[in-house]
Amino acid sequence: MDLLEYQAKELFKHVGIPVLPSQRIDSLQDIKGLKIPYPVVLKSQVYAGGRAKAGGIRFVENTIDAVAAAQAMFHLPILGQPPNVLLAEARYKPRQELYLAIALDRSVGRPVLLGSQAGGIEVETALNQVQQVLVDQDFSPFYARRLAILMGLEGRLIQSVSSVLEKMYALFEQFDLDVLEINPLAVSPDGEVMALDGKVTVNDNALDRHPEILALGTQPPPAHQRIREELPAGMSLVELDGDIGILCNGAGLAMATMDLVLSAKGRAANFLNVGGEGTHGAPPETLAQRVQAGMELMSRDRTIRAVLINVLGSVTGCTVIAEAIAQGLQSLSSRQRSAYVVRLLGRQFDQAKAHLAELNVPVYEDLDQAIARVVALTQQKAG
Repeated sequence: MDLLEYQAKELFKHVGIPVLPSQRIDSLQDIKGLKIPYPVVLKSQVYAGGRAKAGGIRFVENTIDAVAAAQAMFHLPILGQPPNVLLAEARYKPRQELYLAIALDRSVGRPVLLGSQAGGIEVETALNQVQQVLVDQDFSPFYARRLAILMGLEGRLIQSVSSVLEKMYALFEQFDLDVLEINPLAVSPDGEVMALDGKVTVNDNALDRHPEILALGTQPPPAHQRIREELPAGMSLVELDGDIGILCNGAGLAMATMDLVLSAKGRAANFLNVGGEGTHGAPPETLAQRVQAGMELMSRDRTIRAVLINVLGSVTGCTVIAEAIAQGLQSLSSRQRSAYVVRLLGRQFDQAKAHLAELNVPVYEDLDQAIARVVALTQQKAG
């Protein structure tokens, strides 16, 4: 179960991760009683990504501007999701933005620490800079410090980031989380760190053990997302009205990919998140198996002219994903109606590209090139 940003930050406060003064906004009346001094930032609280580009984050200088902005934001759907809640937060001007996360490596059943100096909106375009440290024994500060050093941090910042990672890990264990992400972790001009945004996914099977999570006022994903009940655990499918199927391993990656497809004048028929390498849940258990299962789901939608598979592998090599795609195509050969374009990023890319070339499947490292190809394919089929 995903938490909204304001709920995630309540958990951050629980373990001492620094967050800005903020206030939940349920109505315009709450804006008039705002206790945070201006200037502030208003943020739509939705499960979808890409809210900044869609107008879901706005900076305001006074009450009049805040009321007008909030009124517009409450009526502004983000990828079909209108917010029921806004978050008002003190404005912050960092000199640097970092990316930190903890996820489960499903293949070995151990947590992985992830970090990069390219945080904020840069993380999706600089995934090759994300460093990782597998927690292969009982956790100790050594793991956090090791990641900070691998990220290329220096001086006081090593200790500051290590401290945040230690608190993140405590939260990760205490509440049985599947994913814990801070993006960005802002660094002020004097070297202080601040969690400006957060993503938390709680293991559904653990909710009964954590009534305090339910007490945060969590809401299920909106019904209009039309998430298929038959999807394997850890997968989610959002159906739209275009002709390009999008299959990714990660909700943020799926949202970003869809935004880029739209920017390239393409239209998404759906976007399927098959879950990251650390996804919990029922079989299929491995990322490769979930990619194959996702291809099977895509094949059921006859409105799709082309499918873009965008998979980022840190633990899983590109050759493993390529073999899964090849097997998926072979199993669908008798009824396949769509063309496939693949974007892979990770180890063994050249071998994976050569393998799929034998099946006439184009493979790219550059996401923009992959999107241009899939949009061109749909336009050819439409013509």
